[in-house]
Amino acid sequence: MTDREQQILALVREDPMISQQAIARRLGITRSSVAGHIMKLTKKGAIKGRAYVLGAETFVIAIGGANIDIHGKPAAALQLRDSNPGFVTMSAGGVARNVAEVLANLAIDCRLIAAVGDDEQGQRIIDEGQQSGIDMQHVVRIGGARTSVYLSILDQTGDMHVAINDMAVTDGLTVEHLRTHAQLLQESALVIIDANVPGTTLEWLAENTAGKTVFADTVSVAKAPRLNRCLASIHTLKTNRAEVAALTSSKANTRKQLESAAGRLHGAGVQRVFVTLGDEGVFYSTGAQMAVIRPGRRRRKVANSGGAGDAFLAGLVCCWLDGLSLTKSIRYSMTLAEEALQSDTTIRPQNSPSQRVGAGHAG
Repeated sequence: MTDREQQILALVREDPMISQQAIARRLGITRSSVAGHIMKLTKKGAIKGRAYVLGAETFVIAIGGANIDIHGKPAAALQLRDSNPGFVTMSAGGVARNVAEVLANLAIDCRLIAAVGDDEQGQRIIDEGQQSGIDMQHVVRIGGARTSVYLSILDQTGDMHVAINDMAVTDGLTVEHLRTHAQLLQESALVIIDANVPGTTLEWLAENTAGKTVFADTVSVAKAPRLNRCLASIHTLKTNRAEVAALTSSKANTRKQLESAAGRLHGAGVQRVFVTLGDEGVFYSTGAQMAVIRPGRRRRKVANSGGAGDAFLAGLVCCWLDGLSLTKSIRYSMTLAEEALQSDTTIRPQNSPSQRVGAGHAG
């Protein structure tokens, strides 16, 4: 499905009674062009009948990490090599799982493909995911394995000081396991992957998501280089300074260096690159257009920075499905990230469908 067809389908999903002229006006194209795309979508079975009844349930797939997050935050300045009074929180986490939760909170059907241990924490992740509205039936439980744990120490401002991940169970996302979901992948509207996925599985995904829109997250400096195995299949990449530097084996400190790194990624096949810059905002590149979007307001006190990047990626997915402009997509995604920063848990649970930017034809 082409980008334009995805945009038209998003508008039809938003309002099945929308006229072709209204679609043309929203997208800045001619009515006859819309008619041609509608005909192709009908032939593909994406829409059918009068009033553009959707031909099938629309859902996205998130593939990657699902773990227990443990965050420790000191009550005062962090004292190294000493016991620091403070606060400890525990919640479900993992990049793919976090993105899935935000999408579920925004009334987007998301199926999670992840691996957990056959233990109490694995059951907790499944139960909490179901309660959040994530479709967890494709999460595999690995016998004899421990569920992944991500342990982070924050500073007194809520920013991460250091973290350790114990995520060997994610190796259970094998090619053999993903093959059992091949049909599901083909039926999905969009696929989200993170660099927790083993390299050989990423290669298989690159070959078996041809023609699909794929969004990806680099996860960490250590894991970012794995995505080099599947860059040609990635439509949208979300990363940060340190991770994009690791992915491209280059520096990413200055604007010029960011543009150079983005250029390398475009050359490898990535269509859109988003580099989160903390308080400085977000650098984005489409190849033809590069810019930094700065925060529109002063950041409030940070409770936990752990899930902000995942919320940002979920915002990009939501806005793509709703066919919104690049600038609106970034602004909305930054808002979701800002809200995540205020939560003591990894993902802010209060997101609701009414907060979806596409609601009420806001696009």
